[in-house]
Amino acid sequence: MDDKILVGVFGAPHGVRGEIRLKSFMQDPSSIASHGPLTDSSGAIHEIVAARLLKDDLLVARVKGVTDRDAAQKLTNRKLYLARAKLPALQADEFYCSDLIGLRAETPEGVALGLIVAVPNFGAGDILEIAPPAGETILFPFTHAVVPEIDIARGRVVIVSPVDDETAGDA
Repeated sequence: MDDKILVGVFGAPHGVRGEIRLKSFMQDPSSIASHGPLTDSSGAIHEIVAARLLKDDLLVARVKGVTDRDAAQKLTNRKLYLARAKLPALQADEFYCSDLIGLRAETPEGVALGLIVAVPNFGAGDILEIAPPAGETILFPFTHAVVPEIDIARGRVVIVSPVDDETAGDA
């Protein structure tokens, strides 16, 4: 399992004094500022010194050393990570989305669909992106109806294609 967990991403600057929007992937969005310094993919450290909720999972944050709009602009779109050890312990049936990357995706009959390569969320919910053995990636909504079984220990998830659903023809 990956030692670092994606917990947020910087957005656009907010105002002229160095504040920046911060999309939080934490269950409690505001808690992103309470776990200590965050790192980005380059290893740079970012310390959130203040954050206030703007709406839903979007915060306005002040970052140590960022004092103007230009400095905030340089952080736009940087993904922020936290060491797994700094996050609360997971329950038996819980996992982080990053734990799904690399798992086999199979039909209920055990037919291999491919490997999970990403778990994007474009605003309407999480999606599993699966790379089949050949061809372009396939996207499935990450819902209980489509993904009824997740077995991290065995390295697999079961996918019930929405196209196979009896209600697919009722649209």
